[in-house]
Amino acid sequence: MTLWMGAAGAALFVLVFLVDGGSRPDYSPVRHPVSALALGRRGWVQTTNFIVSGTAITVASLGLVVAGPSVLIGVVLTVFGLGLVASGVFRMDPMLGYPPGAPTGIPEQHSTAHRRHDLAGAVVFLSLPVAAAAGAFTLPGMAWRVVSGGLALALFIGFGWFGRAWEQTSPRLGLIQRAVIVTGWGWLVALFVWLALRPG
Repeated sequence: MTLWMGAAGAALFVLVFLVDGGSRPDYSPVRHPVSALALGRRGWVQTTNFIVSGTAITVASLGLVVAGPSVLIGVVLTVFGLGLVASGVFRMDPMLGYPPGAPTGIPEQHSTAHRRHDLAGAVVFLSLPVAAAAGAFTLPGMAWRVVSGGLALALFIGFGWFGRAWEQTSPRLGLIQRAVIVTGWGWLVALFVWLALRPG
C-alpha cells in the first residue's frame, strides 16, 4: 500500500505543477522555476504539493528500507522525500519577475528561508540521481539496472545544466528544470509501481 502512495505522490507532484503553472496569470513555465509557484495568492497550492508529495514519497521509501529490494535506495529516497517537504516549508524569494513586481533578475542577497529552500532543493536534485545510481547496482533485473544507470547519468547532467541556466538567468530556466523533474519523477513512479506489482 505504501508503495502505491509513493507512486501517487510523485505523479501528483508533476501533475499539480504542470496544471497550476500552465494556468496561472503572469507565470511562465518556460522561464520560471517550479518553486516560484509557491509565491503569490495561489502559492498555497504548490506549498501543499511539496509537503503532501514529499510526505507520501518519504512513507513509501521508509517501506523500502524495511522490506524493499534495496535498503540503500530506500534510505536515499527517504532523504529525497524529506527534501521535498522542506522545499515546501521554506519558500524561495520573489525574483525573475514573479510574482509581478518582483526583481526581474536574481538578487544577490537572499532571505534565510530562501537559503534553506536552496539547500533543500540541492538535496532533492542530488539524491534522486544517487538513488538511480544505486539502482544500477542493486535492483533485480538487468533492464532496471541499465535504465537506472542511464537515468542517473542523465539526471546528473541535467542538474548541472539547470545550475548553469540559473547562473546565466536563462529565459528557458523553467523548461530545463521541468525536463529534469519529469524524467526523474517518471522513473520514481515507475519504480514504485513495479515494486508494488512485483510478486513476493
